[in-house]
Amino acid sequence: MSKKLEGQVAIVTGSGRGIGRSVALKFAAEGAKVVINDLDQAPADEVIAEIRALGGEAVACVGNVVAADFGERCVKTALEAFGRIDIIVNNAGYTWDNVIQKMSDEQWDAILDCHLKAPFMLLRAAYPYFREASKAEAEAGLEVFRKVVNISSVSGTQGNAGQVNYSAAKAGIMGMTKTLCKEWGRLKVNVNCVAFGAIETRLTQATTEEKTVQVEGREIKVGVHPDRIASAGRDTPLGRFGTVEEAAGSVYMLCIPESNFVSGQTIICGGGRGGF
Repeated sequence: MSKKLEGQVAIVTGSGRGIGRSVALKFAAEGAKVVINDLDQAPADEVIAEIRALGGEAVACVGNVVAADFGERCVKTALEAFGRIDIIVNNAGYTWDNVIQKMSDEQWDAILDCHLKAPFMLLRAAYPYFREASKAEAEAGLEVFRKVVNISSVSGTQGNAGQVNYSAAKAGIMGMTKTLCKEWGRLKVNVNCVAFGAIETRLTQATTEEKTVQVEGREIKVGVHPDRIASAGRDTPLGRFGTVEEAAGSVYMLCIPESNFVSGQTIICGGGRGGF
């Protein structure tokens, strides 16, 4: 049986852990070669080892997606390793919450940079390749589709108290998606967005303790009180949090040939919760 993404090359940011890791593994299982990105080398290497164990191919582009040179470096990594780019998934991200009157400029800028500016810089860096590849294919009489999937959140579709920075960034990425759909349609690039609801990751794990992770030297609180998780489950028509595999499935759905005439859309993966 042929694989849906056979011979394609995908860049997945934030793919050393969580949803991004599941997206990368799903793509690899369907035949894609994958560029893995994480802040740290070790998680990226672990995912690459998993992909190779599946018989797939993967390379790492380690570093912070907000770095000024990251977009160019990531595109260069894909082209030098595999010679092409077919899919880009802008998945990297984290939350740094506070109510507006207590939110610092640093908190605002960090989240907007990660969730909005970083995807912009990576896609800008990919444009010359997309343009030249599309031109060559058109001259050869071929119609080849490429895919961009940006990641949003129900915080962007509905807002969420304590997340003015994150909600603004996630609303912004939907606007970017709609605009690039119009700019890049002539290049046969489908640009879509997935807005996640409650998904089980290390950022949303149940805990009554104060847990943090380090992001660029900052201590960022992670985890959700079990009572809030129970409440979120009750508010979700399907009655529970989604799994990272289910989240990955919604991204994959927008990267297969069956979605070639779908562009500029935001699909909500929230178990029935989080509509516009």
